[in-house]
Formats: sequence, structure tokens, C-alpha cells
Amino acid sequence: MFYDEIVEEVRKKRQEHAAKFNYNLRQIVKDLNNKQRKYKRKTVSFPPKPPRHQQIALNTSEQVA
Repeated sequence: MFYDEIVEEVRKKRQEHAAKFNYNLRQIVKDLNNKQRKYKRKTVSFPPKPPRHQQIALNTSEQVA
């Protein structure tokens, strides 16, 4: 398997961050959201995509029409 130094560094940081919060997902997300709020640059937000079954239904109705 290919070894990538950057990927390993990211995995290590992720592991360390999760360990700080005893692997509690709610606390991890809360911390990441707080960090994002403090970030001064603009972030891009896209509207949520419709559920997949709606997309399929829309696609099939377009083909029939």
C-alpha cells in the first residue's frame, strides 16, 4: 500500500483531536463548529441536496414528459 506522509499527519491530528474529547462525537463537532465560527474568512455553503429518491423520481418524470 502507498504511504502518504500528509495523509498520515492528518490522521494523527484527527486522532489527537478526538482523544481530547474522549471520542465523544457531539463534543468534537461542537469544538469544530466553534473553531469555524472564529475563522474570519468566508466559507461557502451550498443548499442541501434533495434526498436521492426524490432526485430519481424527478429524473424519471422528466424523461416521461
